[in-house]
Formats: sequence, structure tokens, C-alpha cells
Amino acid sequence: MCGRYASARGKQELLEEFQVELDGAADDELKPDYNVAPTKPVYAVMSRVPKSEPGGGPVRQLRVVRWGLVPAWAKDPSIGSKMINARVETVAEKPAYRKAFAERRCLIPADGYYEWAVLDEKDAKGKPKKQPYFVRPADGGVMAMAGLYEFWRDRGRDDDDPLSWLVTCTIITTDAVDEAGRVHDRMPMLIERDRWGEWLDPGVPDAKGFLIPAGSTGLEIYPVSTAVNSVRNNGPELVEPMKEAEKGA
Repeated sequence: MCGRYASARGKQELLEEFQVELDGAADDELKPDYNVAPTKPVYAVMSRVPKSEPGGGPVRQLRVVRWGLVPAWAKDPSIGSKMINARVETVAEKPAYRKAFAERRCLIPADGYYEWAVLDEKDAKGKPKKQPYFVRPADGGVMAMAGLYEFWRDRGRDDDDPLSWLVTCTIITTDAVDEAGRVHDRMPMLIERDRWGEWLDPGVPDAKGFLIPAGSTGLEIYPVSTAVNSVRNNGPELVEPMKEAEKGA
């Protein structure tokens, strides 16, 4: 699965990197986040027809959404905390994701993501210790995780209330490959740069061609401090390689 990741690049860098045409986050710029957790606001790249041009075509834009997809039919948004990931094997069929997969695909920018390996050692409570690892592109580039987004209407609010609509997202996961597979059997599905346009295009309802096992990903993985275990910790030190002396501590 993907339960934590880092997203520390500035908005302007993301606008340029993803060739965004419309800054939909103009009034909602996020701070660098080295410990992104479910229900937090995150950046998402999507292609939609702007409200100002209802008769035009879809435009690539950057938006701020909440991590944890809330289906349009949900009674309340609390279900989103359980829907942070969608499995690639079933995303096109499951009712919670099927419509979004056909019409509302997005890219979730990241510097990398965290995964935990279960160790043979046990802690003071007798539970197996877990070592966090950080997985990132070996070339230092941006990671474009495949995602879906959805709109949920809060019927308890007036139509003109800016909080009447909640936009949420989920990250699609697939079988882990390369070094990442040594730590955990799942990883985010990544979309190659030359396929960003097709993945984001709402005019391509059948995107099942993307639902294939990941090939070599060009990722590097290394152990990091257990400080990342707490969402209260947030800083660039979380993605620094753990020092040799700290291993097994």
C-alpha cells in the first residue's frame, strides 16, 4: 500500500514540471510536507473543463484535494480515511472507483513514498519492530503517482457555501518491483511522463491499458529514521538516509 509520502516541491515547480495550464490552487498553496498522511490536503494534477469556459475542452490544472477518496454516494466523508489506496487489479470494477477511473483520473506528485519492513526483532511490548524506508526516483525527479479524484456534496450546507463540495483522491497501487519489492509487496502505480496526457484525458474512458504490472521503475530505496512513524514530525531530515550507526538501534 501507500500510506505516507513526501511532497516538498514548490507549487511553481509543479506547475512547470507538469505543464499545467490553469493554477486551480492559486488561493491555496501548500507548504512542503515530508510526512503526508491520509486526510491531509495534497496537490493533484487533472484535466477538466474550466467553470469559466463550460463550452471549451479540458484543461490541465493543479488542484488541492484531500487524500482519501469519498464516493459521491457516501453518507458522510469519514469513509475517506479507509479509501486512500485503490488496487490496480480491481479499480476498474469496484463501485467506489469505477466511475472515477473512467472519468476522473489524476496524477499525485511526490518526491517519494515511505514503506515499512517488518524486522525479526521485537520491541518492549513484544511486537515486531518495523524499519521505515524511503523510496524515490534514483534521478531525483518527480514521482507521478496514478490517482483518481471524486466530488462529494455535503447536503447539509447551502449551495453557495464554499465548503459544500469536498474533492478527494486515492492512489492506485500495484505489485512492487525492483528494490521496493524487498520491503513491501505493493507500491504506487507510476505513470511515465510520455503517458501523462493520455492518463489525464477524460475523453479516454477505457484506460485499462495502463493496468499492467509495473516494469523496472528506476527507483532507489534506503532506510530512514523512525521519526517518520509519527505524523507530528515533519521536516527534510525524515527523508535523509539513516546513518549506519543508527541501524538496528
